[in-house]
Amino acid sequence: MIYLRSFQLSDFQISNPHIYPYSVFRDKDIEPFVFTPVTVFYGNNGSGKSTLLNIIANKLELKGRENETCHSYGMANYFTQFCLECSYRLGEDELGQKIRHLPENSHYIKSEDILYEIKKIQQQQVLSDGMLYDYVKKGMTKEEARKYLESKDGSKQMEYIMFAQEKYSNGETSMQYFDNFLQPDALYLLDEPEVSLSPANQVALAQEINNMARWLDCQFIIATHSPFMLGTLDAKIYNIDSKEYAVTKWSDLENVRYFYNFFKKNEKEFE
Repeated sequence: MIYLRSFQLSDFQISNPHIYPYSVFRDKDIEPFVFTPVTVFYGNNGSGKSTLLNIIANKLELKGRENETCHSYGMANYFTQFCLECSYRLGEDELGQKIRHLPENSHYIKSEDILYEIKKIQQQQVLSDGMLYDYVKKGMTKEEARKYLESKDGSKQMEYIMFAQEKYSNGETSMQYFDNFLQPDALYLLDEPEVSLSPANQVALAQEINNMARWLDCQFIIATHSPFMLGTLDAKIYNIDSKEYAVTKWSDLENVRYFYNFFKKNEKEFE
């Protein structure tokens, strides 16, 4: 399913070259982005791929968007102004009818959202261990402390203990987050979803994204520079590092070539 067919960034030029986000796309030859069921914005750190996702999220008023402001040059909100100058075109449904509204559960998921979820869980684990320790310190046996935490008054604490006993790693927590959050029939903007994931889990997530796009009427626009994601996703890839944001084969991307050359240089280590 293609909910968002195309997106055109503002080409308006302002006099000050340093004002965000105009500065990010200055001197770029940008045609409208045309999206497929899975589209990737590839770029190295500082390329503007996360800014690009957030602009799209704001223009579409997606859940999870962040409204950036700039106070360095007066009271003008240049981020909002830039978004207003952008334009987009929605896709068509299975009957060929133009889509008028994006699905309600469409969402922009940032790498910070995933890290926050991991941090929250880690804090819960620390809290549960600390509460058990405090009760034992006050004179309870461990068994008495656990029984209290199993009571009505301690039910929330017991939930923390049950979670802590599972000992999810950061990567497992991230995979669980996506498993719970990604639902059928929606447009998802994902900013570096590979955060905290091992290479194997990056591949597994990319395969799940492929399946959801193919079978569950989802569309994904993803910002990433992970070779494992890039090589697994059935995606159209825009190279945000290039001047014209060229569509590029994944194996020709700089970050992927860097991995290839590194392992090629050290291939004797694997013999």
